[in-house]
Amino acid sequence: MAQQSSLEEERLADDALTDSLVFRLVQVDVDGHKTERNILTMKPVQQMQKAELEQLGIQNLADAVKKFAGTNVRDYGGIGGMKTVSVRNLGAHHTAVSYDEVTVSNTQAGQIDIGRFSLDNVESLSMTIGADDNLMQSARHYASAGVLSILTERPHFDAGKDYAFRIRLKGGSFGLVTPSLRYWQRVGEQTSLALNGSYMRADGVYPFVLVNGRERTNEKRYNSDIYTWQGEANLYHTFADKSQLDMKAYWFYSERGLPGSVTLYNPVSRERLWDEDFFAQAVYRKTFGEKWNLHARLKYTHTWNRYEDTNVKYAGGKQIDVNRQNEYYASATLGWSPVEALRIALAEDAFYNDLRNNINIGSNPDFPFPKRITSLTALSAQWHWERLHVEGNVVGTYAHETVENNENPADKHRLSPSVSATYRLLPNESLHLRAMWKNTFRMPSFNDLYYLRIGNSGLRPEKATEYNVGLTWSGKPFQAVKYVSATVDAYYNDVTDKIVAFPTTYVWKMANFGKVKIKGIDVTLATEVPIYNNKVSAILMGAYTFQESLDKLEASASYNKQLPYTPKHSGNASLLIRNPWVNLGYSVLFQGERWSSSQQTAQYKLKAYSEHTLTLSREFRFRSCQLNLSGSIHNLFDKQYEIVKYYPMPGRSFSLIGTINF
Repeated sequence: MAQQSSLEEERLADDALTDSLVFRLVQVDVDGHKTERNILTMKPVQQMQKAELEQLGIQNLADAVKKFAGTNVRDYGGIGGMKTVSVRNLGAHHTAVSYDEVTVSNTQAGQIDIGRFSLDNVESLSMTIGADDNLMQSARHYASAGVLSILTERPHFDAGKDYAFRIRLKGGSFGLVTPSLRYWQRVGEQTSLALNGSYMRADGVYPFVLVNGRERTNEKRYNSDIYTWQGEANLYHTFADKSQLDMKAYWFYSERGLPGSVTLYNPVSRERLWDEDFFAQAVYRKTFGEKWNLHARLKYTHTWNRYEDTNVKYAGGKQIDVNRQNEYYASATLGWSPVEALRIALAEDAFYNDLRNNINIGSNPDFPFPKRITSLTALSAQWHWERLHVEGNVVGTYAHETVENNENPADKHRLSPSVSATYRLLPNESLHLRAMWKNTFRMPSFNDLYYLRIGNSGLRPEKATEYNVGLTWSGKPFQAVKYVSATVDAYYNDVTDKIVAFPTTYVWKMANFGKVKIKGIDVTLATEVPIYNNKVSAILMGAYTFQESLDKLEASASYNKQLPYTPKHSGNASLLIRNPWVNLGYSVLFQGERWSSSQQTAQYKLKAYSEHTLTLSREFRFRSCQLNLSGSIHNLFDKQYEIVKYYPMPGRSFSLIGTINF
């Protein structure tokens, strides 16, 4: 008993000593921010997240892409007008559009109409010059001069719930009505399902001013109506070994009027276009130990379109073209990291394309009905040593093409190398110097080779070389700001064997007829300023591009002149004020003067313009649901302008969006 009493006394003494050594710590707030991805990459990357897209009142994908420095969006006016994107004026054919890691294709036209993609389910949007630093991408991404990447939102659930349901209704000027539904369901412990559907209609009738010398008349834009249906089903599964499988089925159908160019006193257009796109894709990701990774992709795409033009110049008063194309695509990327500082990847893509249509021409009614088999092989490596990161890759392309009628074109094959690097200049500062050299080329599209009488089956691939050097920085230079990030990139692009259409004796003909040299500077800036007790903050973002794109073919009448539709100065700025009451977004887009033709006379000059958008949004939370309301005024000052000559853009318009999440 005496021994037990002694032990108890020692324990009490130890507790007393411990209590005497316990101190209450004063709360310390750590204020920091994650370095933005575009600061660390070897190639220029720009990105927008879901919250920014919504709070800035951006209505469609094309409007979002216009905010990226160095991009050029061709917009043919109205909601139903075609919209294509070009990176640093290399042409839309050189820009890959990726939808959840798999490239969207159109071998017939060679370019993608980004206007058909909805922003309702987009989680993030990014534009990369060259290829992303992620080695586990497909060979198609490595082979492209730029990649526009669209990532959709994956299912996530509140605690205790196995489903989520969203209803969204959008309405606006020019007869715009867009209801959409989204449903998420947890199917099992490691499996979830996502279903999305939307419908859009708009009459597209908007006013504009027709200018003829000193005469100005008020007109309306007709035949710009559009009706679209879109559906998407996604299945996400994680296996017991942590490998992942994502499967997607996507369907899109539209009927639209093609408004056509507005010529003096003849604004009438009777052209119609029907589009149907379906694709099914699967992406599988697996890690083998600590050194090996595998990403595999499968995709089938079917595209159908019908073009109809009612005009007395055609026999029977109407011209109807129907096209069908298919693609079968398989891709695999194997990654290996033999040591911590070195990563190696081998990507192999193989795809088959065919095109059929109803076109019959003159005395030769035999359309070639082309078929193309393409193989892309990309070998890449990244090396990391202290403050230096280096990447190199080479892409091998082989294309074999056959036609049912006429002579088969020659096989195409080429090696395209690329080298990029980034170096952290100061050990304790996020200040980086980056550089890139990339060689790419693009295959002629089926339209370039075979369309009507202008196709030329002897076309050579269009070659492009990209050079880029830049500085990136991120830090907190002042106590009043949360962060500041900035990038400056100077670039030079050299394009040879450019595929263009030029007139012959009777008809236009496709040919390798161009040399283009492009110089430019892209600048981006972003900062966040806390205003009140971390509850109110202002986020400022901006981008500026200077670009000189010159025709360097000495035999050309436009030698040493700026390419059509290329402004020397362009940019944008955005302000977001986030607070617990009503979020405010304000953005302005600017483009300098440019010409619609290589003949740079007053007749072809397009004036500079700026477009302003104001958005107010508020979130309401209830016990079982969440309501988001937003309203926007687009083209706030009712500026009339044209992105493409004779295709007037809408003036001031309004939109309202209501979203309920259950």
